[in-house]
Amino acid sequence: MSKRGLGKGLDALLSTSAIAREKRAPAEVATPAQSQNGELQDIAIERLQPGVYQPRKEMDADALSELSASIESQGIIQPIVVRQLPSSDYEIIAGERRWRAAKQAGLKKVPCVVKQVQDKAAIAMALIENIQRENLNAVEEAQALERLQAEFELTHQQIADVIGKSRTAVSNLLRLNQLQSEVKKLVEQQKLEMGHARALLALQDELQIEVANEVAKRGLTVRQTEQLVKKH
Repeated sequence: MSKRGLGKGLDALLSTSAIAREKRAPAEVATPAQSQNGELQDIAIERLQPGVYQPRKEMDADALSELSASIESQGIIQPIVVRQLPSSDYEIIAGERRWRAAKQAGLKKVPCVVKQVQDKAAIAMALIENIQRENLNAVEEAQALERLQAEFELTHQQIADVIGKSRTAVSNLLRLNQLQSEVKKLVEQQKLEMGHARALLALQDELQIEVANEVAKRGLTVRQTEQLVKKH
């Protein structure tokens, strides 16, 4: 299949996803009419399991507690997207944070949209919906985009069309995958921002790590970081 065809396929997939439905008709509470291309069900929370394509590596405990408190008082407004496994349990495609927060809140069942999708489509849905909905940090998003690119052989423009970002934004994010592991960790820990990371890409290996640590320690601005990089 051509790259163009794959791009169209992903765009069609996105148009039937929960993301596209939210854009067309935002709603406070999910209804059966919202579950087009998927059956809306209340599923026992212990029958759900984390998806293998979840881009998020770590979940902030404080943010999870806040979400749990919100769910406890208001319930889950946006259903979790899942697919049924041969074992009859369900794999989460999008919404693992909501699932974990619901468990923390003591819910016994959660609203889910059950999608009938194969492995390849599940990869695309998980990556796309998590990129657009789950507030990933820059490194997690970069890695998710790289996975999407590798799985479907997409160009930067095709990825941009699918996730609703500019091609430049996609290219800049993908470049973050070239950072040293130690520098990526600083971004994940929010000690460095996207702008800092982009500036540090001009440096290699140990020098990149050394300067990154200095930037984080001194709390330099992006502009100051760019000037520091030029000195090396």
